[in-house]
Amino acid sequence: MRIVTWNVNSLRARMPRVLEFLERQSPDVVCLQETKVVDELFPRDEIEGLGYSIAFHGQKTYNGVAILSKAPIEDVVMGIPGKDHHPEARVIAAKVEDVMLLDLYVVNGREVGCDKYEYKLKWMADVAEYVKESFPMTEKVVVTGDFNVTFDDRDVYDPAKWEGKILCSQPERDALAKIMEPGLGDALRKHTDEPGIYTWWDFRTRGFKRGNGLRIDHFLLSPPALDACSSVEVDLEARDGEKPSDHAPVICTID
Repeated sequence: MRIVTWNVNSLRARMPRVLEFLERQSPDVVCLQETKVVDELFPRDEIEGLGYSIAFHGQKTYNGVAILSKAPIEDVVMGIPGKDHHPEARVIAAKVEDVMLLDLYVVNGREVGCDKYEYKLKWMADVAEYVKESFPMTEKVVVTGDFNVTFDDRDVYDPAKWEGKILCSQPERDALAKIMEPGLGDALRKHTDEPGIYTWWDFRTRGFKRGNGLRIDHFLLSPPALDACSSVEVDLEARDGEKPSDHAPVICTID
């Protein structure tokens, strides 16, 4: 099963790139974030025409998550159960075959110390509780998405510049570790310790052309899923060219 995570930064604006990617890579499952479209306007016909079923949780202008799958999508849950104080469309869970999926668009936080930063930490704590209570580590569990957090200096093009800043602060990294605490592992690091593998580049600074990126899109896998994971790769082709998202798709293969 080839599973993709991709923050598309507005699905309707990015449809030509999304359709090209689906036709070129033909993944089995795609977890999208920041779709920025209400459910009634989700462009389902073109995607279904390529053989995908769809589950989506949308919102106007901001946020939005969706799961596309060639196999049936079952047991869909939107949001964090019991946490109605998080009204934004940032979380969708489902089961595809024997894999339990959790697709996340983590709060950005804007700036360390501001109210949005504190909300991010609280939101991540609620996700950690959800993972612990609802996703047994004895199953094949895939927690993926745009986490808006780096793990360590290997994920940062200029660690000194970013030290203590948003996406790289220690409280955010601690919150990410808390999500992983039940037994999730970073799938990329099963295969390589190499630094400089990035998934996001800032439009404003022409980061992609300059190689100035961060790794903030992750696959966190339970032990059975991690054992079966044969590769993790970043599709840089989808980040290049005309009107790309600022994120590249990441592809995780589970045998």
